[in-house]
Amino acid sequence: MKTIGLMGGMSWESSVEYYRIINEEVKNRLGGLHSAKCLLYSVDFAEIERFQAGGEWEKAGKLLGDVAHSLEKGGADLIIICTNTMHRVIDYVEEKIRIPILHIADTTAKQIKKSNLNTVGLLGTKYTMEQDFYKSRIESKGIKVLVPNGAEREMVNKVIYEELCLGNIQQSSRDYYKMVIKNLVDNGAEGIILGCTEIGLLVKQEDSEVPLFDTTVIHAIEAVNAALEH
Repeated sequence: MKTIGLMGGMSWESSVEYYRIINEEVKNRLGGLHSAKCLLYSVDFAEIERFQAGGEWEKAGKLLGDVAHSLEKGGADLIIICTNTMHRVIDYVEEKIRIPILHIADTTAKQIKKSNLNTVGLLGTKYTMEQDFYKSRIESKGIKVLVPNGAEREMVNKVIYEELCLGNIQQSSRDYYKMVIKNLVDNGAEGIILGCTEIGLLVKQEDSEVPLFDTTVIHAIEAVNAALEH
């Protein structure tokens, strides 16, 4: 079994889910007392969020590049960044390591293609919904990506940072997300990407009439696939 390096803490609420899913998946596949071989480097999210808000992506990238280097030195055989938004700086991370890194958008696009869908809605932070680094990666696989309107994007982002990242799950926010999902479906979305690793804490498949692609689950399971392949 290969050792998975997890770059976490962005936020730690979703990093807990990664750790749980990865270990449960290894146990399900190998049985007995098996669990995942993994290293977790959990950053201080306040520092990362400050770089995000200030548009200082290079500083964030260099910080995460150092984290990845530490994980590689610690014995990681592959790396996952346990957040969608910070794939914005994956180039800085790749520069610092020689081991593979699994891109969350690539693993998600693979699942969408398996479901034979052509158009999906994207929920995430405002950076993920509005900037090109994520959407273009999905669209390069022949999948059309729709995003909510401006006011909806602001509210979706606000719920992520002010509630979900703090472990605060509100029914009113779930209802709002369900409305946003319905609007995306009405505009042609055949499925919805939960493109922030915290959204799965709030929204479940029963909240949507179309398939949900929970990036946390997809990414974590792909990490196990890579760790167990011979």
